[in-house]
Amino acid sequence: MSSWQGGPSWGPGDNGTPGDSGTPDWAALAEASAARTRRKRWLMIGGGVLATAVVGAIVATAVVTTGGKSDPAGSASELPSPAELPEDTSAPAPSFSSVAPPPPPDPKEYISSAAKDKAPITVDGFFPGKKLAMGDRVHLKGATNRTTDCVTGTQGALGAVLTKNGCQQLIRATYRKDGVAVTVGIAVFATEARAKKTVDEASGGLASLSGAGVPTFCRGGTVCRRTSNSYGRYAYFTVGGFTDGTRVTLQDRDVFAVGDDLTNFVFRQIRHRGQVQASQAAEAGQ
Repeated sequence: MSSWQGGPSWGPGDNGTPGDSGTPDWAALAEASAARTRRKRWLMIGGGVLATAVVGAIVATAVVTTGGKSDPAGSASELPSPAELPEDTSAPAPSFSSVAPPPPPDPKEYISSAAKDKAPITVDGFFPGKKLAMGDRVHLKGATNRTTDCVTGTQGALGAVLTKNGCQQLIRATYRKDGVAVTVGIAVFATEARAKKTVDEASGGLASLSGAGVPTFCRGGTVCRRTSNSYGRYAYFTVGGFTDGTRVTLQDRDVFAVGDDLTNFVFRQIRHRGQVQASQAAEAGQ
């Protein structure tokens, strides 16, 4: 007969052989039971310590992993010390002068007096080329003239006014378009004040200039359109009409259009003269 599995064997004496009908060794049984109890307790304690260590490691890992996200600034211990910072290799900031640069020259200053207006005065300088295009209107250039005797290029009282205010020279050019001819003249003075005074006192008018394909016009009492203006030390005048001698009326818009084109052109030429000289002065640091 086999022994009972899972419990103590029953046997005689101390050798534990089966068939013994003696009483159990209660002291041995008690010691064995106590030993088993101690082993279970240590296993429970050891398992608890291991579980605690594992949980602590998981929590520590979570703190390290999520610490950078929940605390972007980091703790003071994570910041580098001044000794650990890289050297500042950035370039020095530019410095600026507190002195404001001088304003650019005013172009009008260079055409307002002979003291600054030093560029050569020529017919081609004011009236270049063989024709003048203003928008879609093209005017053919006729005769030109330049004289220091300003009276010879005038009619009526205008010559005396030019002379009184010190006209230095008079440049004229004639343009024609579709049976209309206009002569424009530029009178040069020493100062802007003299040019203005000449326009204020103007009487009579500019003498038309014929030739180079343009017949005599606006002479012998024919009614023509006359204008007078000034800019800087220059006074400029026009006289325009029909090449066939027809009287000009307020309804003759073609005559007015050609005259206005030439007036605008001369103004631009004088202003450009000042701009060029002002630019040259700025480049030279004057």
